[in-house]
Amino acid sequence: MMLCQARRAIQKNMVFIDQNRVMLKYLFPLNEIVVDFYDSLKSLSSGYASFDYEDAGYQTAELVKMDILLNGNIVEELVTIVHKDKAHSVGKAICERLKDSLPRQLFEIAIQAAIGSKIIARETVKAYRKNVLAKCYGGDITRKMKLLKRQAEGKKKMRKIGNVEVPKDAFIKVLKTQSDK
Repeated sequence: MMLCQARRAIQKNMVFIDQNRVMLKYLFPLNEIVVDFYDSLKSLSSGYASFDYEDAGYQTAELVKMDILLNGNIVEELVTIVHKDKAHSVGKAICERLKDSLPRQLFEIAIQAAIGSKIIARETVKAYRKNVLAKCYGGDITRKMKLLKRQAEGKKKMRKIGNVEVPKDAFIKVLKTQSDK
């Protein structure tokens, strides 16, 4: 019952077949059962529960288009339509999985989930960093500051020119609804 309620289902009927079995009837949105509902039901019930469904027609719902942005550029392959109530949690989960699956670059990568122009979730893939102060021993602080400033300018320039390519295996990891942690 908790699984069904978490999936935006509306309970229609509950019939006790015998002392040990019960039949529950719920009205589900189709996108909630298509992805991994059956697997979740079987794992939750240790394989005892069964599931059957039939089309109940179309109904209106509060759905929003959620864009995934990498460094401010929309990744069309990851754009999803989600329910308004679940948008924040789904966006956060997708950003976290994308952060884990993207390889690090020489510049920082901003991963954002957005609805329209409003950013609802953000993760950052840190850049590789070279220690430019390794050859400086003591001395004047202005030399160190000059080296760090030059490095920051280079990173800024690289971010403008740099293009983030998402590997194919990263798409598969991101689109899985349950993380393997």
